[in-house]
Amino acid sequence: MLSESPISARPRLHRETGGRAAKLYCSKFTKLLLYLSVVNGLLCGIPTNKAMTTTEQTPTKVIDHKPTNTGAAFGSEVSAHMLMGVYRDGQWQEQAIVPFGPLMLSPTNLALHYGQSIFEGMKAFRMKDGNISVFRIDKHHERLNKTLERMSMPQMPFSYFDQAIRELVAVDADYVPDLNEGSLYIRPFVFATGEGFRVRVSDTYQFVIFTGPVGDYYQKPVRVKVETEFIRAAEGGPGFAKCAGNYAAAFYPTQKANREGFDNLLWTDSRQHEFIEESGTMNAMFVIDEVLITPSLTGTILDGITRDSLIRLARDMGVKVQQRKISYKELIAGAEQGLLQEAFGVGTAAVVSPIELIQVHGQDYPLPPYSDNSLWFRLKQRLTQIRTGYEADMYGWNTVLDV
Repeated sequence: MLSESPISARPRLHRETGGRAAKLYCSKFTKLLLYLSVVNGLLCGIPTNKAMTTTEQTPTKVIDHKPTNTGAAFGSEVSAHMLMGVYRDGQWQEQAIVPFGPLMLSPTNLALHYGQSIFEGMKAFRMKDGNISVFRIDKHHERLNKTLERMSMPQMPFSYFDQAIRELVAVDADYVPDLNEGSLYIRPFVFATGEGFRVRVSDTYQFVIFTGPVGDYYQKPVRVKVETEFIRAAEGGPGFAKCAGNYAAAFYPTQKANREGFDNLLWTDSRQHEFIEESGTMNAMFVIDEVLITPSLTGTILDGITRDSLIRLARDMGVKVQQRKISYKELIAGAEQGLLQEAFGVGTAAVVSPIELIQVHGQDYPLPPYSDNSLWFRLKQRLTQIRTGYEADMYGWNTVLDV
């Protein structure tokens, strides 16, 4: 089991010191209520160390059986286990698989105040022979370490990360949906566990992984709006990193777009508010005059694993691929000239999601109807075949677990 870390300390209700220090006064009855509240994990919403196992205690449903379908909302169900590891004394230390449950945090936890919190998103798939494949562990580890470095957090050895993923997925093997019925989402994350409210970098960290069965992130083609007022990231910032703050900063303009009937935004650059960057939960791709175009990676765009995979697949399929700047003005011209054939978002959660409409400055530009011959469909189909073993994995992307 893990040694006690800063997150597992029980909350202190009462502290008395000498001199003129303030004291907490309350009646015997109030003290009893406070005590009972802590015992039941209800005081100010602070959970106890008892593992949460019901939806009444947490909005995330912990399931204790193999999923029969993946129709639940994406991200609403988790498996019954999680893996935990710690960083202290200058190195990553022991790991343990424990029941899924709450994490105890001090009110002065540095991650809550100063944002040292990062994550990854991965998937495992049921293969045609019944085994399980985890997609591109090495690439996810590479991106994790880039994010850790940018957030002044300790990088993680590949062996430590790889072992954690393999062991937890093996334990959660029964949660992997049946072939072609979804996938097992894997969420590794790291956050600071140092305490205090002086601005500083933590010297201790918690590593956690949990999993959950998922289906499609988007149930139908999406509608997006080109964002030219707010920005997601600026050059020199952490836009390329998968850190919590990047997502929080995007919520406000995304919610505004949602209220207007859009599923997501197409973010533009911070200088000219013209060049497409990404689409929140996805990297963006466009087919213009038979050429697959995606914004080139800069310090403001996430290096998507699905993006990288599809670029390689497209090239091997004989498709011309360009990684370059693309202005929303080029999208308008392509739509007006009939050259904008497809637009789609790609990502671990979204996989490949077609875009049916792009709005720019209040003007709607619908995309042509899609078919089984559309490039996005063919790319998604081939990626799925590789992940599930119907096509040979010539790229070495799958880590196959014999469970």
